[in-house]
Amino acid sequence: MTESKAKTEHPQKRKFIMDLEKLNTYNAEGCPACGMKFNLGDSVVFACGTWEGKKIIHENEAVFDERIPAYVERKCYNP
Repeated sequence: MTESKAKTEHPQKRKFIMDLEKLNTYNAEGCPACGMKFNLGDSVVFACGTWEGKKIIHENEAVFDERIPAYVERKCYNP
């Protein structure tokens, strides 16, 4: 990624790779969007959804909403 792209990318549009520390922290409840457990190497994001606040969910279960610059659970997204 070039420096100019890194500076212009919205800070809320960050993706994470599930590492061992995050896996141990978040895997007890699993992904609140799909109910599946996380695996090492899964791409995850912080997203709003039917729960209160932001939680880590699988990236494919989320949509980035430019209007509120944040990820939203796919089921809750209304374009």
